[in-house]
Amino acid sequence: MEEYMLPCLSKKLFGIDCFGCGIQRAVVLLFHGEFEAAFYMYPAIYSMFLFFLFIGINFLDKTRNYHKIIVAFGIITAIMMVTSYFYKLLYY
Repeated sequence: MEEYMLPCLSKKLFGIDCFGCGIQRAVVLLFHGEFEAAFYMYPAIYSMFLFFLFIGINFLDKTRNYHKIIVAFGIITAIMMVTSYFYKLLYY
């Protein structure tokens, strides 16, 4: 499956990972039911999933206001992405 994934241009051009490195493999691991491995591959996968889920719900359900939830999950996802990026950068 990995031969069909998009390459990371940051890694190819500069030799360092980007903030999204590992997300494709984490999604594949989710589809295979390996939830813990998906988290270790890309820790922001679950918060990002909830972020996009609420964006979709907001698009479909116009009667409620989901903006605070969307902003909260967006902030949580961004913090997790930055934290995991620097952890990977420093310790791997």
